Amino acid sequence: MNRTKVLALLAATTATTIYGLNHTIAKMIMPIYIGSLGLVLLRVLGATAIFWTLSLFIKRKPIEKKDRFTILKCGLFGMSINIAAFIAGLDYSTPVNSSILIIVSPIFVVILSFFMFKQRINFFKILGIFLGFIGALILIISADTNSSVGRNIPLGNFLFIVNSISYAYYLIIVKPMAEKYDLITLLKWLFLIGLIFNFPLGINQFLNVEWTSLPFKEAILPMIYVVICTTFMTYLFNAFALSKLSSTEVAVFMYLQPIIGVLFAIFTKSDTITLTIFIASMLIFSGVYLTTVLKEKNQL
Repeated sequence: MNRTKVLALLAATTATTIYGLNHTIAKMIMPIYIGSLGLVLLRVLGATAIFWTLSLFIKRKPIEKKDRFTILKCGLFGMSINIAAFIAGLDYSTPVNSSILIIVSPIFVVILSFFMFKQRINFFKILGIFLGFIGALILIISADTNSSVGRNIPLGNFLFIVNSISYAYYLIIVKPMAEKYDLITLLKWLFLIGLIFNFPLGINQFLNVEWTSLPFKEAILPMIYVVICTTFMTYLFNAFALSKLSSTEVAVFMYLQPIIGVLFAIFTKSDTITLTIFIASMLIFSGVYLTTVLKEKNQL
């Protein structure tokens, strides 16, 4: 294994670890200090400012005309629908549910690759897709609508599925762009597009925040983490990983998210895990294993 691939694997692992912690950290500030759509706007606004500032110090390659529509789609699905659906879902649901449902993305990568590139789906992939959907369905249907942790868990869990589909599509279409353009140039345009789409949705909640009276430890620090770590660093690391690894390989790193996310949520006493959640998560894990990891082993 060469040094570049090792760095790509480390980047994907770091990004996944940050995401895993984010399930609980982002939940801490919603909706107490900021609404979900306001937090989405804060994320894309902060990341846009950082990437555009960094772009001033590097030699950048202009986006070719033939790639502009793909860049627009990447910004829409990766920085708008994906982020908005996840944050809104986390606001309504729980850290444990979000940690588990987020790993269905590799299944959607396989499904979308079949329709977009006619990649073959064998029996094990079909079985994996079926098990994954059953697990996700159990979490949505069996969720307690009156939970003290989540305001509307079924709706939140559904939004996590929307997030997973959007992110899966983003992983597929952004890969050739990540291989072609430098990452700072690519991400500054993607986040600008995300900012344009999210601005009208989140501006009211953003302006309603009492910024001058926010507590530092309970609100400011988590917000800094969400902007710097969960948005800027993870998208930069994942884009680098995508330029060196396949979309499926990067998606498989989501296996770490539920482990990190659930353990951190339980450790901080932000959430609990029930027998139903455990059974559903095992179905989802089995589904993703059959759909992706089994294929990777058979190719070795």
